[in-house]
Amino acid sequence: MGRAIADYHANGSAAKLRVLSSMFYEDEIPVETLFRSYDKMPVLEQFMLDTAKGRILDVGAGSGCHSVELMNRGHDVVAIDISELSVQVMKERGVDARIINFFDETFCEKFDTILMAMNGIGIVGKVEHLPMFFRCVKRLLAPDGQLLLDSSDLRYLFEDEDGSFSVDLAAGYYGEVDFEMRYKGVKGEPFDWLYVDYDTLEYYANEAGLQCDKVKEGEHYDYVACIRRKSIG
Repeated sequence: MGRAIADYHANGSAAKLRVLSSMFYEDEIPVETLFRSYDKMPVLEQFMLDTAKGRILDVGAGSGCHSVELMNRGHDVVAIDISELSVQVMKERGVDARIINFFDETFCEKFDTILMAMNGIGIVGKVEHLPMFFRCVKRLLAPDGQLLLDSSDLRYLFEDEDGSFSVDLAAGYYGEVDFEMRYKGVKGEPFDWLYVDYDTLEYYANEAGLQCDKVKEGEHYDYVACIRRKSIG
């Protein structure tokens, strides 16, 4: 993805960014959508940007489209990504961008909003990693801060004609997906990606001592959640 982002930033065009998975047919990400402006973003993304406040951490920021919009609104934004090319593009766009893994325990700054748009929580990979994820959230979240994330409940993929759901519980959590990206001659390493239903998200947040609220629902099993520290008393 970093190579595709760099090409588009430099040339205004890019080749096909292919996405492969054992669960789905091969797909393609139109690279230009990674540079979209606010008016081209889905409603849930717009809601998240409108709800963000204070000092903001943009996680897995990619090309920096969310960071740029928030900066234009006067917010103090730090963008992180593990892709060196993506971070370089963001820096050229004027973003305070850093090559940082969200799970790096040496990263200990505090933020009023942690933003994980475009199913950014997918970086968790598997449900069993959610406790570790929430420990990181608590390390980075300011006392009155909020985590804003969107995700989707993939249960619709297992819906039968009669409205019932057929999920193989022995196969693991149904929202765990494997992906691999290919761009030109570059083949990325396979990686795990998590789509988490709201009830599961809320359960693990509560287990971590955090308050989780569904603040907006989309039209197709997608939602925005806001996670905060629980108020005392």
